[in-house]
Amino acid sequence: MTSAWWGLAIAVIGALGGAAGTALVLRRGAGRMRAELAALELMVQSRADQVNALSHELRTPLSMIKGAVDLLREGTPGPLTGAQEKFLQVVDNQSTQVISLCESLLLQAKIEAGLFTPRPEKTDVAVIVRDVTAAMRSLCEQRDQRITLDTPQVMPRILADPMLLTQAMTNLLSNASRFTTTGGSIDVRVMVVDSGVAVYVTDDGAGMTRTERERLFQRFATGRPLLDGTGLGLVITKIIIELHGGEILVHTASTRGTTFLLTLPSGS
Repeated sequence: MTSAWWGLAIAVIGALGGAAGTALVLRRGAGRMRAELAALELMVQSRADQVNALSHELRTPLSMIKGAVDLLREGTPGPLTGAQEKFLQVVDNQSTQVISLCESLLLQAKIEAGLFTPRPEKTDVAVIVRDVTAAMRSLCEQRDQRITLDTPQVMPRILADPMLLTQAMTNLLSNASRFTTTGGSIDVRVMVVDSGVAVYVTDDGAGMTRTERERLFQRFATGRPLLDGTGLGLVITKIIIELHGGEILVHTASTRGTTFLLTLPSGS
């Protein structure tokens, strides 16, 4: 009997020792995981800070350049010749594109670092789409492109961040203009659907192959390698729509144009 009790005691002590060893291993593993997570957070924060600093350093002088160009085009220092006006138009367009790129890089870095929170409010998506379309008309006219807009008379307001949706729509329309041929057309449509709101942006450009479609939402990859662009605009657009609980879909075929569909839930 005594030997049996001793055997049981030894077994219990062994089990306790094993449990203690397991607990020690688990604690050490948890400690390593916490240290790795802290290192990753520090790395992400460092990357966000670097992108923030770089964006600021680029954006500030570019904004000054654009401001000077605007004054020149207004004729404040004096009248311009036709050739000078054309050159300034090029400088203006390129400055705007680089400033937009800086904004996209900064926004993406903030989102990835967990430093960005959308500011939703009751928003009329049709009003945002109308404003962005109106702002894009001058660029489309320079490329001899026609842009049409179809929106309902009455739209339900949904919870959304107006600034983010404006950026998403600007990215989509800029992309459509870039891929549409000279003299082509871009059609924009806003619809009320069961789940909320849908926005269609259709161009009559060259479309995409299956390989190009698979690379569409990759950073620094564009649908057509010979065209300008970094691919960041569509990446940011996808992030913005998903932040709102929505989805972005693409229908495209080579030589048959492309349609982007954004869906935004009414309770986003």
